[in-house]
Amino acid sequence: MSADEETENPGPAPDAAGVREFNRRAWDTLVSRGNRWTVPVDAATIAAARRGEWSIVLTPTRPVPRDWFPPLAGLDVLCLASGGGQQAPILAAAGARVTVLDNSPAQLAQDRHVAGRDALELRTVEGDMADLSGFAAATFGLVFHPCSNVFVPDVRPVWREAFRVLRPGGVLLAGIVHPVRFIFDEARADRGELVVRHTLPYTDLGSLEPAEYREFLATGEPLAFSHSLEDQLGGQLEAGFVLTALFEDTAPDSAMSRYFPPFLATRAIKP
Repeated sequence: MSADEETENPGPAPDAAGVREFNRRAWDTLVSRGNRWTVPVDAATIAAARRGEWSIVLTPTRPVPRDWFPPLAGLDVLCLASGGGQQAPILAAAGARVTVLDNSPAQLAQDRHVAGRDALELRTVEGDMADLSGFAAATFGLVFHPCSNVFVPDVRPVWREAFRVLRPGGVLLAGIVHPVRFIFDEARADRGELVVRHTLPYTDLGSLEPAEYREFLATGEPLAFSHSLEDQLGGQLEAGFVLTALFEDTAPDSAMSRYFPPFLATRAIKP
């Protein structure tokens, strides 16, 4: 292979295990950079949660309605791909028995930091959101899953596993990135210009030009994948869930939020 050919070819796309490893390193890097979704809550937030004063998000800005949650006192909760020391410690301070599963050791360390600082009971597990085989069926009463399945190639196994580990009557709260968000040229969207460029489904692995893909790899950002509403909403239904509520949300730093809400949150129950 010539030097020019090597420059134009970023290498073979990783398989699912390769994506997990790449994204594990990426999120560990984002922790070191102080990314918004990796900064733990402070002690005052935990103290307020112990008094019953709390809110958490599935999407960038809109708090999840309190009536979406089952009673938290003594409830077994799985924060699924939800590390970072943000939602899980608050739920623990509010009285739940919380397990956090995340792919990133550094993100899980943020949860352990808050738990140690504020004397919270909190279990952390490193793992794959699409493979919850380490948990028995019907283990949890609530699965809290923010907008993180954008980082896996296939979302339907996530819904199937969430259904399996929930008890009958258990609740799934999930954040969703709208697939339309991915049709725009991201670099230009960051400058406030919305230019339709990509077809769906989108993936950083296949939708970028070789030079762009090389530049992307150099940023250390995690690989992202669009998922259709059929896979996101229909996938929950196919897994056996009953959808009971939904809301939309925007992001303050998103140019496309001026035109449509790029995020959804859903509430579903296991009959």
